[in-house]
Amino acid sequence: MAESIPAGCAMPSGKPVDKAEPENVQIHQTNKKTEETTMIAINQKAPDFTAPAYHQGSFVNVSLSDYLGKWTILCFYPGDFTFVWATELAAVASKYKQFEELGVQVLSMSIDSVFVHKMWDENELSKMVEGGVPFPMLSDAAGKVGSMFGVFDKDAGVNVRGRFIMDPDGII
Repeated sequence: MAESIPAGCAMPSGKPVDKAEPENVQIHQTNKKTEETTMIAINQKAPDFTAPAYHQGSFVNVSLSDYLGKWTILCFYPGDFTFVWATELAAVASKYKQFEELGVQVLSMSIDSVFVHKMWDENELSKMVEGGVPFPMLSDAAGKVGSMFGVFDKDAGVNVRGRFIMDPDGII
């Protein structure tokens, strides 16, 4: 008989995934298996990237440099269809008009494909937020963007929770 395991947000690896750190602990640097990952620091220029995205019914490419000249929030999360992220993303989406009024652009990013983003938005998020998510939902399938920002967990194969606010010059 199959052994029951706790559900979590990680790519299948055939091995258990370590328990996540408590939410109230901020980790800026980790050292796992002699590999060091450092989260990008405040007052640093955000690294530019281009990633595929699902946005309001279309598949598009989004570059962070397209948002220079505007305040931008980049929200990393582990994956679609997970326990908490629907409510967190829906909360940001429900405040999107207020962000726009302040001149702030919002981007979200996980390791899921644009097709999974589309299904999540159409089948779950649109029931929580009228019209669905109004901002681009970016795909970081290989974790390259998350690695640049220091939020990609190689062992779990996901981007961990991370929020980055960039000023109009692209400075975090």
